[in-house]
Formats: sequence, structure tokens, C-alpha cells
Amino acid sequence: MREDVEALDIRDVTANWVNAEVLSHQIDERIKALADLSDTPLFFGRLDYLHAPGADRAEGAGGERFYIGRRHVHDADGDPMVIDWRAPVSQPFYRASRKDPMDVGLRRRFGYTGGELTAYEDEHLTDPAEAETASRLLQQEIEKPRVGPMRDIVATIQPEQDEIVRAGLGGTVCVQGGPGTGKTAVGLHRVAYLLYAYRDRLARTGTLVIGPNRSFLHYIEQVLPALGELEVRQATVDDLVAQVSGVEVRGADEPATALLKGDARMAEVLRRAVRSHVTLPTEPLVVVRGSRRWRVPAYELEEIVRELLDRDIRYGAAREALPQRIAHAVLVRMEQAGEAPDDRVQDAVARNAAVKAAVKALWPPVDPAKLVLRLLSDPEFLAGQADGVLDEDERKLLLWARPARSVRSAKWSAADAVLIDEAADLVRRTPSLGHVVLDEAQDLSPMQYRAVGRRCTTGSATVLGDLAQGTTPWATRSWQEALRHLGKPEGVVEELTAGFRVPTDVIGYASRLLPHIAPGLTPVASVRENPGFFEIRPVDGAEAVVAACGELLRNEGSVGLVAADARVPVLAEALSAAGVGYLAPGEETTARTRLTLVPASLAKGLEYDYVVLDEPRAVVDGEPDERTGLRRLYVTLTRAVSGLVVTHATALPEQLA
Repeated sequence: MREDVEALDIRDVTANWVNAEVLSHQIDERIKALADLSDTPLFFGRLDYLHAPGADRAEGAGGERFYIGRRHVHDADGDPMVIDWRAPVSQPFYRASRKDPMDVGLRRRFGYTGGELTAYEDEHLTDPAEAETASRLLQQEIEKPRVGPMRDIVATIQPEQDEIVRAGLGGTVCVQGGPGTGKTAVGLHRVAYLLYAYRDRLARTGTLVIGPNRSFLHYIEQVLPALGELEVRQATVDDLVAQVSGVEVRGADEPATALLKGDARMAEVLRRAVRSHVTLPTEPLVVVRGSRRWRVPAYELEEIVRELLDRDIRYGAAREALPQRIAHAVLVRMEQAGEAPDDRVQDAVARNAAVKAAVKALWPPVDPAKLVLRLLSDPEFLAGQADGVLDEDERKLLLWARPARSVRSAKWSAADAVLIDEAADLVRRTPSLGHVVLDEAQDLSPMQYRAVGRRCTTGSATVLGDLAQGTTPWATRSWQEALRHLGKPEGVVEELTAGFRVPTDVIGYASRLLPHIAPGLTPVASVRENPGFFEIRPVDGAEAVVAACGELLRNEGSVGLVAADARVPVLAEALSAAGVGYLAPGEETTARTRLTLVPASLAKGLEYDYVVLDEPRAVVDGEPDERTGLRRLYVTLTRAVSGLVVTHATALPEQLA
């Protein structure tokens, strides 16, 4: 298929060079989408239908056989050889069972090693003599060692996951899932499914995946290209607001200040601040055209301004409408005087110098960054806009100790950039995408949710997260509240509780923390047959931690050394002294270097075959309060796919006893 596209000759099929460039670009993108991944087999399953799909079964029509794979593959005549996993005919591969075989007589799974077919396994779904047994190939695929970035899970999607993946584009879905339940994979495969089922619509409106940090985005960036989807943007919330705010983040807020700046009440303060620039007229407006003078009294100008305020449309749109409204009032007077002005006259009046001056005085332009700068620097202005919304102590918390002289010189924080983004949307509408996937959403503030929601006001969203893993001062308390801030209160909340990644012993140990960090959540139940390797090891120094890493490196797969941020320099020095090479989070593991040194603050969303967790007490103590620290510890305890070694020189937190 790729060679056919490469052989296309477009020299005589385009009308001009512009069309030729566009078509050439489309062909290049198609060639990229058909890239051959040597270790990624094109098909992983087979379905033998009892009857042809869609045929009248009463006619006794024979069944059909379909191979199911990551991509649609056809032969030289265009006949399908492999059916895309997202096609409706492929759905029984994930959902058919002996209770509901969905007209499938046989389901076959194929097993691969290094891209080569090494096994297959059959399930006769309509044979009463065959006992129901767990799929060993499915289990082996789930437990396969993880080396390198995240890969797709099209061969192992479970029925409850498939329901979420194939949910329609019209609604917003929120997925609560504990560690190892596959929520991130479900979100990415949902994007791939939506692009398949609604390609034309999403090609116009666009899709976006939002992750917590760049390390995480780098970890997941190969999943969608492996499924042939190359047009999905990936970004963090900070990336999105930076594009709009235009300011450089060089400062950091104290936790209490960041918590307040992320509070949803700040939206009302900003709305008032933007509208405070509007001034009601006190003088009439006189417009001179030729030898005539047309007078619009102050009371009529005030009616126009108040009407625009009452409509509560965006500040910039109202400012653009104001000169036309004033011009219309002038045209009414012209008609009353016997003239017959047309639209060209109205446009000319709207551009009149007197009208422009009046608009500038009544509805001046607003720069979002300068507005936020004034709010954070001017006590009187802040007090006026926050009256009845924020108390005096909260207003003092917001004000900068050293007010900046200009937008350029200000030391903006990440939370400030979100405020500027909110103000910018009050002035001019933020463009909306067709679908947004928001991962690790539990760590977003209400104002960050609003920033994401602005990017999908006319589209839908897939929200992914785990309330137990919230590690920010403003961590989400409930998904209903989060969906409300996102602007999607009608969103449906689904819960994944079957754990496929974290071994039984490891998730059981980590779940001891749940009553202290998220009492209402259902603990994850691991479905893995292999209980995993788990050990708690007292040590007397960094050298012993390095030795534990060395032991795990003898096994196949990746190793992560996870530690409190403050402990990372000590461990880095010990690794270097021992001659052990290591990577930073997000860097791809290789056959030579399979160890990654991971600060606890960056561990969320990442996974390694084996993990050494250094000093749990230090992880807890590295956070502003114990509950946040215990949530951070829960995250770090659940990064292992095959085995976990907990090393400690100080006492373990009592919640793990």
C-alpha cells in the first residue's frame, strides 16, 4: 500500500502549483501514516462469523472470516485483508462472550515475539462442550515487559474499556481509574476511534491531548502514530495558556497564593475587572457629514452601552458592535430628515472620527496581561473588583510584594498565565476544538479546568484521572465538580477498577493508603496471574540503593529509581560513583541504559518494569502537608509493572504498617 502511494505521478493531474503542493503534502502524510513498524504486527486477531454481517440469517447465508488489526490493509485489487480494530465488524473481538457470542463462532488471538508470530489461541464461543478459561495469550500480552515509550493496547482492550473507547463524539466522558487500570491507554485509543468514526468533522475542528508535563507527553507520543493517526496535537495546560498570554513564566507562587489564584471565584473578579473599563456617557455625540450635523443625546448613547452590557457578550465583540449601533442611531435621524442612507453610509459613519473617539472613551481596548498586572499590583483596583467575592486577607495574598512596572518585567507565575488566559477569553473568544483528552486531570485547579473547557466549548472531552493521585493543593475533590468547572456538567463518569499493569502484591500494599487519601474510592483489583516481585528492604545508605538497582537490572526490562526530589542529587552522585548510567524521565531507554532516575514530582503517569522506591518517608515529607505527601507516595508505589523494592533507612509512614 505504501509503495502504491509512493509511485503516484501527480505531474499532470493538478491545475496549478498550489494544488500540486497541497496534493504532494497529502501524499507525504499518507506515506508517513503507512510507515512499517517492524515490531508491531498488523493483525492480532481473527473472527469467524456464523453468518455474514448484515445478511438475513433466515436465508442460511454462510459466515465470513475477518482478520483484525491496528490498520486497514487491502490487497492490490482493493479487497480487505485486515480490518481496522475500530470498524463495527471488529467490535465482537473485544465484547463477544459465551453468554453473548454476537454471532461469532470462533475468536482467535495471535501471539508475537519481536514482531514474529509465535502462538495462537482459539475460543469457540458457541461450543457448549468447551469450558470458559482465561486467555493465556491475553495474560502474557498484559504482563509483557515494558521497554521504551508507551505502546498501544489494541490487542488487549477489555469489554469495559471498549465501551468507553467507542462512546460517541457528542458526549463528554470522565474516567476514574486507579493505577494500572489503563485509563491513559483508553483515552488515547478513544481519540483514535473518534478520528476513525468522525474523521471529516474532526479534520475541520481538530483534536488535542493534554498531559501533566512534557516527560509524560514524550512517554505516550508513539501510541497514536502506531495506529496511523499523525494529526493529534499534544500539549500541557501551561503550553496552551502560554500561547494566549504571551508572557514568560519566571516566578512561582506560595501554595496558598497559587490555591487562591486557581479558585473559580477569580473568574468573577476578572469579569468585573474587564467590564470596569466601560464608562457611561455624560455628553452628547455630534457627527458632522458634509454641511449637516447629527446629534445623538447622552441618554441614547447610555441606552446603547447598557444594552450591550446586559447582553453579556465578550468585551471585544461588544466594542466592535458599538460604532455600528451609534451609526445606526445617526442613520435613523437622517431618515427622519428625509434622506435615504444605505449600508455604505452607515459604515462611513461608524468610521467617523467623532464616533471612533466616543467608542475609545466609552469602551476602551483592554490588554489581558496589563489587566491582570493591574489587579495584582493595585490594591484599590483589586478591592473594587473583588468586593463581596474575596475577603481582605485573600486580597492581600494576591497582591505582589514588589509591583512590576510593566508586563515584560513582571515575574509571572504559571497561575498568573491562567488568569491572563481567562481575561483574554473575556475579551475575545478562544477557538474551540472538536475533542480534547485531558489526562491526569485530578491535579488541575478550577481555573485550569476553565482554560481547558474553553478549548472544547463546541466539542466534547475525555477526562482521565484518579482522585487518589491528586498531589496539588487544589487537587480535585469530585469529578462532578471538575466537570462543572470544565463546562461539561452533563458528562458521564465511568470507573475502571480492574488493574492490568500493577502486580497484585504491589497494588495491595499501596492500597493501604486509600483510607487516608481517598476513603470513598474502590481499591484496584489486579487481574494479573503473576503476583509480582515485592520487597521492603532496610538500607544504610545510597550505595545500598544503587546495589538494589543493579540487582533489578539483571532482569529484562526497564528500571526506575524513584525518590523524593530532594534525594535525587544524592542518588545521582551515588550512581555516577558506581559507574551506573541512568536517564532522566521522558528519555527513551536503550539496551545499554535501562535505568531512569525519577523525581517523585515527575513520576505520575510513568511506568517501569521494576522500580526501586527510595525513602517513602522523604517522599511524604517533601510535600506541604501529610495528605498530599501520602498521595504522592501512592503514586510512586504504583509505577512498577513487574516488581517493586522499597528501600528505607528511616521508619516507614505509619499508614503503611
